[in-house]
Amino acid sequence: MTAPRRVSAAAARRFMVLRHGLAPARALPPEAASVMTVVDRLGSLQFDPLEVAGRNHDLVLLARIAGYRREWTDGLLYESRALYETYNKGLSLVPTAEMPYYRIAWDRSSRRHDASSFDEHAPLVAELLDRIRVDGELSSTDVEPRAAIDWYWRPTNQVRALLEALGEAGVLGLSRRAGNRRYYDLVERLFPLELLAERHDERDQLRHKLLSRFRAHGLLGRSGQAELWLGIGRAVARPDDPAWRSRTALRAELVERGDLLPVEVEGIKGERYVLASDLGLLAAAEVEVADDLPPGGVERSAAFLAPLDPFAWDRDFLRGLYDFDYIWEVYVPEKKRRWGYYVLPILFGDRLVGRIEPRIDRKSGALRILGLWWEPGFDPLATPGLIPAFAEALDVHRRFGGLNRVVLPRTHLHRPVVAALREHLA
Repeated sequence: MTAPRRVSAAAARRFMVLRHGLAPARALPPEAASVMTVVDRLGSLQFDPLEVAGRNHDLVLLARIAGYRREWTDGLLYESRALYETYNKGLSLVPTAEMPYYRIAWDRSSRRHDASSFDEHAPLVAELLDRIRVDGELSSTDVEPRAAIDWYWRPTNQVRALLEALGEAGVLGLSRRAGNRRYYDLVERLFPLELLAERHDERDQLRHKLLSRFRAHGLLGRSGQAELWLGIGRAVARPDDPAWRSRTALRAELVERGDLLPVEVEGIKGERYVLASDLGLLAAAEVEVADDLPPGGVERSAAFLAPLDPFAWDRDFLRGLYDFDYIWEVYVPEKKRRWGYYVLPILFGDRLVGRIEPRIDRKSGALRILGLWWEPGFDPLATPGLIPAFAEALDVHRRFGGLNRVVLPRTHLHRPVVAALREHLA
């Protein structure tokens, strides 16, 4: 049994920004290859269709890649197909090369829909597949709508529901998106046949998916909120399941194989785990902290983190290590929100120092900052380097949105900070 390595809280915070490519922010070169660099490091990026300040995966990449453009990722998804969408921790973008290890989501959905949707609506399923075979890609709006059926959260047009089901089952894949409209085609037209034919047993696939969560975050523990482990299984197997099916057993296998190493972080309850390949980064973080160096040895940068950025996945960890209580309130009723609809954490150096609610307003050509909140005890004007770094992050977001200006809050509370920011933005 490997004894846990002890890590100070300061070294853990430093390790997180080094490992996530945020020390400094936007350090990767402005090219599509940098998207794959991030994906190779994090393993997968969560996809969310909401586009208030930018789509979630675009914001993850914007924080790490200089001059990031959304068409780079779209090209990797729908042209070269180096990435594809599947369910990992929610709907995610993963490397197509790893498809054989993620197809468990397809196989499970296929069994579920075979026994329900595909059987009940067999004539329409056959009609849709015939149309795609003959005419090519198909969107739900290309077919006359049929009666609504119960579907997940709400009743949905049969055509849309069955196209989604065929996509979930791996019969169809996304050929492209036009906004949030999805176009489907046969998977054999989209991906190499030899890749589709490659199979790994369920144990290998679940172990790979579990490793992907540790790979994405960098310092996950054994527990945490349920969404951290979606699609992997229970912490402890049911009595009638094989013992290996539990997360506990799969994680033990990863430790035994040397893929994961246990660590104990100062002030954080329970063991956490780092990838064995990250030991060099952990050592570098400890040296930087001991020598009182800034993150990455350069001036501190600022970045706005996506709501589903792997850095922020473990909300309990954020509270324990950063004293930062973050809840993405997009699904919280407006009257119950503490902060706002689409609020992003502000990272400065290796600390979470506040929150910002940016909105891309294409009609007026402005990046509107609807809200800005600093953490208790943090003074942005008294913090060396914060104002120019924050102004740079705002301007990066403005350029990403193709906008002409930044509109800052006009409240009395923010007046001194806004005045200082305007000098730099000008």
